[in-house]
Amino acid sequence: MQMEIATLTIQFLKSARGQVAFQKLMDRNDDTGGQIMWAYESVFYQIYPLGFCGAPFENDGNQESRILKVIDWIPHIEKLGANAIYFSPVFESDTHGYNTRDYTKIDCRLGTNDDFKKVCDKLHEAGIKVVLDGVFNHVGRGFWAFQDVLQNRENSQYRDWFHIDFGGNSNYNDGLWYEGWEGNYDLVKLNLRNEAVIQHIFDAVNGWVQEFHIDGLRLDVAYCLDKDFLKRLRQFTDSLKEEFFLVGETLHGDYNQWANDEMCHSVTNYECYKGLFSSFNSMNMFEICHSLGRQFGPEDWTLYKGKHLLSFVDNHDVSRIASNLGNEKHLPLIYAMTFGMPGIPCIYYGSEWGAKAHKNEGDPALRACFEKPEFNDLSEWISKLAEAKKNSKALNYGAYRSVVLTNHQCIFERACEGERVLVAINASDQAYTAHFDAGCGMAEDLITGESHDFGGGSELPPYSAYFWKMER
Repeated sequence: MQMEIATLTIQFLKSARGQVAFQKLMDRNDDTGGQIMWAYESVFYQIYPLGFCGAPFENDGNQESRILKVIDWIPHIEKLGANAIYFSPVFESDTHGYNTRDYTKIDCRLGTNDDFKKVCDKLHEAGIKVVLDGVFNHVGRGFWAFQDVLQNRENSQYRDWFHIDFGGNSNYNDGLWYEGWEGNYDLVKLNLRNEAVIQHIFDAVNGWVQEFHIDGLRLDVAYCLDKDFLKRLRQFTDSLKEEFFLVGETLHGDYNQWANDEMCHSVTNYECYKGLFSSFNSMNMFEICHSLGRQFGPEDWTLYKGKHLLSFVDNHDVSRIASNLGNEKHLPLIYAMTFGMPGIPCIYYGSEWGAKAHKNEGDPALRACFEKPEFNDLSEWISKLAEAKKNSKALNYGAYRSVVLTNHQCIFERACEGERVLVAINASDQAYTAHFDAGCGMAEDLITGESHDFGGGSELPPYSAYFWKMER
């Protein structure tokens, strides 16, 4: 029997149909041996819907179809070059979205499920993938099952959905104690070891796929999630939809704990987030390049070779990059670094035209409502970076190697089979000439399309960045 199967397999592979199937299989793997999926070749655009739509902070119970505003922004998102969108929470919540009341219902302040379906349909028609915020570590006090516990106490069938001590008390004087997320008692921690909780979440995710045809989830505080739950979630979503993308929110520690073949495809690269703006503000490119070398360098011991972490310069939780950088002329350069380094770049709405807001102004300032999008020189620059990134195998999958490094300049290589790209950045107000062995004589800048001659050294004008695709 085994001989017959082997013979049939060989015959199939020799056939035209078999050769096509085999080539498709080979094409689905990158040069590092890792599996390829759409997200690894994408540019993300993040929207915080409640702020974006100008919804009231407190859930007032009034339904208004604010989420349809996203449709008006689709041409802007396309022009910017983003082909995937990550929505911060959209489901019914008490206030800011991360205190969920109902996983099956779009927040009334944003509209109806039908409204959001229209948005997702329009995004998909434009070739833009949709990723939702999966807030599974905790819910709000208004969550229906927790409300049942407050009302029925020990007799509630949902008492084991949470971590509760009926002999204690809470900050809200409930006459019972419950675990909140990191001491925040408006966020009630779920018991992710409870099978009923797990199935409730899985049913909700299945509903999102069936109703909105979502393409992935960003997992809030993934570093807090029960790892067995994460493994089961990965298995479940893999079974729901081909190439369903899971990206976890992580801050510190070894990202391999969460980014692996059993859990998340990707995680947020907060280490490089800090290194990016800090390097420019201190004029010390060694900091960010040290992180990149530690994470992706050619040595055997480096941490994340072949992985695709989510790269960003700001988001809904931190100061906008235009407020964080000390020199506004570094703004185009930090985006060039973000798009040139290994990872999946994500742009936070408004920051593409240089909107400002500092964390000390409070979260509402970071999550502003803009009447309409703007498109300026920075936006145009980012759109060129996006096209270069999406269309370059080396920038999507290439290995990382530092070539030139000073306090004010850096040049690093992204290389894979068939393509080499040098990312060159000069953060100084003075021109700089770099001398190094390029391994070829000419290159094409993927950002501008202009030719570059390595003969006699490579001059970098003040505040400049290039993606040089080598001629060989």
